[in-house]
Amino acid sequence: MDEKIISKEDLMKICRDVIDKGHTLLAPGTAEYVSVSDVSVIRLDPSALPSKSSFKTYAFPKTEPVLYYKRGKNDVQLIDVNIDGKNTVIIGAKPCDANSLNIMRHLFNWDYSDEFFNLREKHFIIIGLMCSHYDEYCFCTSVGSSPVSEKGSDIFLIPVDENNFAMRIVTEKGKEFIEPYAEYLKSGDETRTKQVTEKVKLPEVAFDNKEVYEWLGENFESPKWEGIGNICLSCAQCAFVCPVCHCFDIVDEDYSYTEGRRMKNWDGCQFGNFTLHASGHNPRDIQSKRYRQRVNHKFRYYVDKFGEILCTGCGRCSRGCPVSIDIKEIVANCKD
Repeated sequence: MDEKIISKEDLMKICRDVIDKGHTLLAPGTAEYVSVSDVSVIRLDPSALPSKSSFKTYAFPKTEPVLYYKRGKNDVQLIDVNIDGKNTVIIGAKPCDANSLNIMRHLFNWDYSDEFFNLREKHFIIIGLMCSHYDEYCFCTSVGSSPVSEKGSDIFLIPVDENNFAMRIVTEKGKEFIEPYAEYLKSGDETRTKQVTEKVKLPEVAFDNKEVYEWLGENFESPKWEGIGNICLSCAQCAFVCPVCHCFDIVDEDYSYTEGRRMKNWDGCQFGNFTLHASGHNPRDIQSKRYRQRVNHKFRYYVDKFGEILCTGCGRCSRGCPVSIDIKEIVANCKD
């Protein structure tokens, strides 16, 4: 790993060049990540509250066409979708967002390689930013990350003073991206950077992942699920703001008798109809079963399948829940 020093002014010059080249530049806003056309709106503030949603929608859109079709008299013509493969640079991603694509990549390359996700992800450059925000909902350290984790970032920024950042070049993709801007980079000072990172307050580890995994395997019928289900509104805001939730549905939409399109749309396991069969049977017919699925999927099933926890500890699901369900507290107190 290579570490350099770059001034905020020179970093903004790089951002302007990204825009001038016609690439997409994303930065976190209050509600969501936004496409930037004026670098003056970029705020690289490690202490800022995470945006209400992640940049997931740019790699995995809320809705997108998979193909178009035309019905003929004796056949159906399928028309492929051209996927936008231009570069997307994300600047200022907190570690809990930066690592999301690494986690989601398993699902989209499991039994089928999803070219829609993969082509977009291939052209992403993630410039992560150290995080010094910490509230009661944060638990990144409980799922193997931290506010200074570089995992998932191609380049990682650590503010060393008001005007300068330590820039850690983490991946080959990051190295290739920054090479044309070598004139802006100065030699790094790892001792100085270490002094900064050691001062960052880390969220306390709230639970032991192995203990949670084992408890879930032994308590599928626990009465705890009924108590949570009685509170949950099944609104699925938790899934939609999550950086790594990835449930989707595929439906055909007809324009007319002869033309239509096949669409991939976000879905959520908290919705009552999510597992409704055509026969009318619903194996998760009550909310307690649906919330049990959510927790098991994140902390047991995904681990079984891919060896990774389906959670980054960002706390968005709990921070935005209209009835104050806190997944960290649920998991931390599962044995009580």
